[in-house]
Order: sequence, then structure tokens, then C-alpha cells
Amino acid sequence: MSDQEKDPKNAEPQVETAEEQQAAKEAEAAQADAAPEEPSAAQEPSTEEKLAEAEVELAKVKKALSEADIRAQAEIQNVRKRAERDVQHARKFALEKFAGDLLSVADNLERGLAALDANDDALQGAREGIELTLKSLLDAFAKYNLEQISPSDEPFNPELHEAMTMVPVPNVEPNTVIDVLEKGYQLNGRLIRPARVIVSKAAE
Repeated sequence: MSDQEKDPKNAEPQVETAEEQQAAKEAEAAQADAAPEEPSAAQEPSTEEKLAEAEVELAKVKKALSEADIRAQAEIQNVRKRAERDVQHARKFALEKFAGDLLSVADNLERGLAALDANDDALQGAREGIELTLKSLLDAFAKYNLEQISPSDEPFNPELHEAMTMVPVPNVEPNTVIDVLEKGYQLNGRLIRPARVIVSKAAE
């Protein structure tokens, strides 16, 4: 017979220790069951959440693309309008320098007519020739909107006229054009050369 069987006092503590261990395990298990599950900080979003986020991002991209397209279309329209204005401007004023060079021709024809004696029959043919030439030239001017400014007896306009001198004239309103020394011209409303005139002033 072993010593443990001989002495029952030695076996009792071992039985109590096993029971205590079993009780401790059961208590730990109960605590584990009672404790709430803590959500994981790194929990992955669900498929629905991912899809919703993707739809939001897609909507943002579509909006940005739409706004960019609107801006691009507006810029294209602006460029087209500017180009059309430039073309129209070029068409209107491309002849400006050429027309300016022709003004002296018209001036010389008018001076030639003024120098001829209207009562001299021998000069009648020359006079008619100059008149026809001048008329043809002025008709060509009118065709391209080159207008003559001849403001005799009109109020002085500093935007269209250049006063060469002022003369007191009785019974004439001050600042009235009383003589045109050189006619002016404007092309499509733009002044090429002002009319050079003599203007009246109040009599002293």
C-alpha cells in the first residue's frame, strides 16, 4: 500500500485544488461570455458602403467634366466672335491707307476745276473731262463707304473739322463754317482726314 493510501490527509488537498481550478475556468468562461464584443477599429466597409462612396466620387467627376466642357464651349464661342470681329474690322478698314493716298487725287481734280474759267469755251472740253473723272472717283469712294465731308454753312464740329482760322462775320452765327479749304473724308464712320475750314466768330 502506498503512502497516500495509508494517509488520507495527503489526498484531500489535491481534490480541493482540482475543484478550484475547474471553478476558476468556469468563472473565466462566464466573464468572457458576459463581456460585450468590441468592434474592430480596422473593420472593412461593406460592399454597399463602398458602392455608395464610388457613386459619390463618380458624381463629382461628372460635375467637374461638365463644368470644364461648359467653360471650353464658352471660350470657343468667344474666340469665334473675336475672329469674326477681326475679319469684319479688316474688311472695313483694309482700304484705309489706299483711300488716304487717293484723297490727294480728288483734291487736285477739284483744284483743277476751280482754276478753269467756266466762261472760256476753249476750256469747256477739259472742264467736262475733269468733272467726269472726279465724279467717277467720288462714285468709287461711295461704293466703299468713303464719304466726303464738306461742311459749308454748317456748325463747326471739332470731331470732324479742323479750324484753320476764325473770322468775324456780321449776321452769321459764331462757330459756323464759312469756307472749306480742304474737304474731309471718313471711311465706314472712321475719320481719315478732317475738313480744314474757316470758322466765323462774333464781330468785335
